[in-house]
Amino acid sequence: MGGGVIIITRILEDVLPCISMLLVEACTIVLTIAASTAMARGMSPFVFVVYTNALASVILLPSSFMANNRDKVQRPLFTSHLLWRVFLLGLIGVTIAQNLAFVGLFYSSPIVAISMANIVPALSFMLTAMLRSRKIDWRSVGSLAKTIGSLISMMGAISVTFYKGPLMRQYAFALHSLRQDPWRLVFTSKHDNWAMGCLLFAGGALSLSVWNMVQVGTIKKYPQVFRILSLYSLVGTVLTTVFAVFVERDPKAWKLELNLELIVIVLTAIFQSLIRSNIQLWCTRKKGPHFVAAFKPFGIIVASICGCTIFADTFHYGSMLSAFICGLGYYTLMWGNIRDEEPPKDLGNNHGGTGSTSSSQDMNLPDEKVPLLVGEEVV
Repeated sequence: MGGGVIIITRILEDVLPCISMLLVEACTIVLTIAASTAMARGMSPFVFVVYTNALASVILLPSSFMANNRDKVQRPLFTSHLLWRVFLLGLIGVTIAQNLAFVGLFYSSPIVAISMANIVPALSFMLTAMLRSRKIDWRSVGSLAKTIGSLISMMGAISVTFYKGPLMRQYAFALHSLRQDPWRLVFTSKHDNWAMGCLLFAGGALSLSVWNMVQVGTIKKYPQVFRILSLYSLVGTVLTTVFAVFVERDPKAWKLELNLELIVIVLTAIFQSLIRSNIQLWCTRKKGPHFVAAFKPFGIIVASICGCTIFADTFHYGSMLSAFICGLGYYTLMWGNIRDEEPPKDLGNNHGGTGSTSSSQDMNLPDEKVPLLVGEEVV
């Protein structure tokens, strides 16, 4: 009886993290589609970014301090060095990256958002190589795989920008009433400037790559993840508000009513502040730093299924193919990262297995502290 309980417990320990990450990525796609719908109904993307981050900051601030009271490592937060890093994280990761991404979503579609999200590791690797922030052995199999993966990802990004391909309308079984309903969760944006939307997404992905790199160094020095998250979310909200006030001059754009837009704002804020970050951190602690990253391309499958079934009137074969190319490049680069972080076999043999250093130590990251931080320290 006891043995059966142990087996079930071990199975749950393997299955629950997988199910959790699949649900996280699926919810990300659903909220992306909902945000696209809200903006197609007239909501300003700049206002959307302000409200979601403001609500997320309100949620994060008390919960982050309660969470960090349990941390063994406590360091002073209000130092000039950390405040500078927090300012950079809020400026790059919130104000720049999110505004570029949501304006890009307004012009393009969620399938582009998923495609461009998968080129972030490729951009991080290229920035690392150009800035020489980490020594790269170009003769190693891992570095070769990362180079090939980066090229494949860039090919996918270029393809999704310039080639849509034929519509899938004739293969859809969407109901006519669903397409006519203004509340429908479809890619309803007219996509008047698809290429511009893709370029904005690419700029957001580049900003996110830099943000990841800065965050690696920040968490390394100040391993209080949720407190840092709440601080730069607050800074980003202030900066984004200042920016949005200058860009969005229409007072009506700031008015909220009890409708789809408000629901999407609330759900997005709760999801990105509490649910996603906590689940990712828990999965990272359970399964290691590469586990969470492995599920990122799953969003391509969810978006493709939605496009093939319900949204075919605005879904293109070329976009779906380009998204899968980005996913292929993502996994190729990820395999190269794992391969490069493997300890030499002879090191483990000569030192009684001490070569089994955790990948977070190989990346100079604090053990079990950092979810989704894949990059090199540049600041």
